[in-house]
Amino acid sequence: MRWKDIGDVDCSVARTLSVIGDRWTMLVLRDAFLGVRRFEEFQNDLGVSRHLLADRLGTLVEHGILERRPYSERPLRHEYRLTAKGLDLYPVIISIAGWGDRWMAGEDGPPLPLRHRSCGEIIAPALTCPCCGERIDPRQMTPVSRTASP
Repeated sequence: MRWKDIGDVDCSVARTLSVIGDRWTMLVLRDAFLGVRRFEEFQNDLGVSRHLLADRLGTLVEHGILERRPYSERPLRHEYRLTAKGLDLYPVIISIAGWGDRWMAGEDGPPLPLRHRSCGEIIAPALTCPCCGERIDPRQMTPVSRTASP
């Protein structure tokens, strides 16, 4: 199978990777969650070529993850904002950052700790079951076939 066909596979991971599975796309998303909105800001922060950045931003807009909004009429300029679909990627970005904080941070610790605004504590976000509140452990999860009865 070729990478360009990965989005046609009957697998949610494969389909998701077909849109966000590129390293530059993930860094664009990271910056969007950190409040970067304008093309030049993305380019300055990432140090990526204009062509590559335009391609990645275009893909995210095409898939409804970012939307372009005008911020200047003369000259006409746009900024990029996360949509509801884009905001739903926050747990993905945070999970990747959490893994990096644990396994790749080095002696100085996490480069960008997260503070929970409600309680003021610096936290390491964790996935929890929405029903019982327990932390999700891969050994306690099981996939359910679409054809299985409840």
